[in-house]
Amino acid sequence: MSDKVKFEIEFPIQASPHMLYQYFSQASSLDEWFADNVNSRGELYTFIWGDSEEQAKLIKYETEEFMRYQWLEDEGDDVYFEFKIQVDDLTQDVSLIITDFAEEDEIEDTKLFWENQISDLKQTIGA
Repeated sequence: MSDKVKFEIEFPIQASPHMLYQYFSQASSLDEWFADNVNSRGELYTFIWGDSEEQAKLIKYETEEFMRYQWLEDEGDDVYFEFKIQVDDLTQDVSLIITDFAEEDEIEDTKLFWENQISDLKQTIGA
């Protein structure tokens, strides 16, 4: 069992849920904002940042709602990272909720990573 701690961050995004979903469900869109390059082969995704390469497996999804990935190094542990779209019933405001896990002393750095990546996403989609 992993010693990683689960956390969630919510980011308001001015985009339609349909468009937003495309940006975290397709390798060709993920490499526009999440990593330098992303390749997919079925459920296996390879994320490349500079000289670093990490592989993750798509473990669960609901079309136009969420995608859940698990790093291969964490396989067997109950940890993952997830992109989830939430639409406010009253205002129709769209938010992207990121769920991730990190070691206790790495949570703030991991949140900063996500803030930077989502900032790139917002810039990419013009939100």
